[in-house]
Amino acid sequence: MKKKFSKSWVSSKKPRKKRKYRANAPLNIKRKFLSSHLSKELRDKYKIRNIPVRKNDKVKIVRGQFKGKTGKIIKVITKKSKVYIENIQNTKNDGTKVYYPIDPSNLIIIEFDLTDKKRKIGKNG
Repeated sequence: MKKKFSKSWVSSKKPRKKRKYRANAPLNIKRKFLSSHLSKELRDKYKIRNIPVRKNDKVKIVRGQFKGKTGKIIKVITKKSKVYIENIQNTKNDGTKVYYPIDPSNLIIIEFDLTDKKRKIGKNG
């Protein structure tokens, strides 16, 4: 299989090809993979289903060992497609705490960070 990324690729049933597409995608396309669903209130207000996550967005975790916890996003790593959330940490054997990387598909956005004027949300702009 070629390692190069193809924009013309549409889809496949094979998980191997889907993983390859996501892994070899350039960062401008990987950014769109960092989308999370909105809470029902935000969905009704802005008339959109999902949006790429950003630093300082308030989110709720709906899957995994930290299910049910909420917090602000501290860091977004586009290359790995992971997000770090405040107070979501694992303790290492030596006692130090490290932030736990979470996939944005396992999050629901509760509150936006609207301080950035370039961030346009919904059809209202």
